Amino acid sequence: MKPLTSRDNPLVRRLHALAQSGRDRRKLGETLLDGAHLVRAALDAGRALKLVVVSGSGLLRAEHLALLDAVPVGIERYQLPDALFRHISPVETPSGLIALIDLPVTAAASALRDNVVVLDGVQDPGNLGTILRTAAAAGIRRALLTRGCAQAWSPRALRAGMGAQFVLEIEEGVDALERLAGYPGRCLATALGEGATSLHDLDLRGPVAWLFGAEGQGLSVALLARADQRVIIPMSPAIESLNVGAAVAVCLFEQARQLRQR
Repeated sequence: MKPLTSRDNPLVRRLHALAQSGRDRRKLGETLLDGAHLVRAALDAGRALKLVVVSGSGLLRAEHLALLDAVPVGIERYQLPDALFRHISPVETPSGLIALIDLPVTAAASALRDNVVVLDGVQDPGNLGTILRTAAAAGIRRALLTRGCAQAWSPRALRAGMGAQFVLEIEEGVDALERLAGYPGRCLATALGEGATSLHDLDLRGPVAWLFGAEGQGLSVALLARADQRVIIPMSPAIESLNVGAAVAVCLFEQARQLRQR
């Protein structure tokens, strides 16, 4: 394990840039996995690690030592003092272990046929990661992100996703209207308005493209107009709305419940 002790070291500067800047992540084509759970998820999904970095205190944790034993031979390992590790950590509470991976190359987009989640302008990476985790847990296998969304592969989104990014097909920067052209299922948007129907009154057993917008702003006018049906979630009149992550969970697991019963 190679020691690094200076902020001026080129690798330390590179890791710090990746932790802080989406522009640098896109430029370098790399991102950081923070914590043993994410690194294990990457290994289980067959993702290649470029290197692993551990803090001094991180080496005292049994799960980190076990993970280092599981990292393929030839992957470089670096040890940093705790203070320097905090400098490169993408989160306020450092986990003590970080891995570097290449950003995935998006495969050629195939036709949409099954259930899909479309996220429009969800800018908070924590919310985005949570939504992807929820979608994966509910059995969704594809997510489309418009240009206004946070990066799905940013360290914060990855940490919130807890491995969901490795089991989903994620398309970023998409023109959602173009991708939904010819979609054989229904497009459902959680929104108020004329003709809005209660979630519990809908038959969700066919393919559905779920359209979710950012909190406050909601879906773009064009994408809302593309919806075949507006959906409302029944709730206490004392509460005006749910945050987008909660709304996604309610809708997707209601669909999952109906699919189990068919």
